[in-house]
Amino acid sequence: MPKHEFFVDMTCEGCSNAVTRVLHRLGGVSFDIDLPNKKVYIDSEHNVDTLLETLKKTGKNASYLGEKSAQ
Repeated sequence: MPKHEFFVDMTCEGCSNAVTRVLHRLGGVSFDIDLPNKKVYIDSEHNVDTLLETLKKTGKNASYLGEKSAQ
């Protein structure tokens, strides 16, 4: 599965909890949240547009940064 990197303007634990909620609701995703750097890394078969629209449901500014290479 491709791993996608997104910027989400999260400032607190509540913001990251909102991201967790919308991604769990979408389903079919595995993700890591990097709150200090305001990044979300998502493994998913969903397309980037779907993931981005889902992240925007939090009400936070979100943008796609690109595919993250497997490490």
